[in-house]
Amino acid sequence: MRALLVANPAATTTTRKVRDVLVRALSSELEVDVVETERRGHARDLAAQATTDGIDVVVTLGGDGTVNEAANGLLATGPGPRVPMLAVVPGGSTNVFARALGRSRDPVEAIGEILDSLRAGRTRLVSLGTASARTDDAGTGDAA
Repeated sequence: MRALLVANPAATTTTRKVRDVLVRALSSELEVDVVETERRGHARDLAAQATTDGIDVVVTLGGDGTVNEAANGLLATGPGPRVPMLAVVPGGSTNVFARALGRSRDPVEAIGEILDSLRAGRTRLVSLGTASARTDDAGTGDAA
């Protein structure tokens, strides 16, 4: 199984040393490529490319912004059978999405949970919403 680890080096609780430990753990069972994000939107681009490249799972190491970008990249052309799975390792300051999934706050433990899920074939479907805004005649925002 091929994996892409998208690591945000600017994430508040991520260090290169922790990242290297996580890569070794993932590499024990997966063929892993590692890419560090270099700018805003880079995780989106990397995840979109992972879909084209036939990657099986995109693992994010960062905060909610990294997860958001990767999800948007994975679904850039919509859902489908060729879209890689998304796995989330908490590396930011709040990690709301990882916590909502019940993922351990410890990155090493989170990798263990991800590997256990992959071995067992356990996945979870997460609904994504959309939001739009329009301006009424008075010039105030009104969410649609």
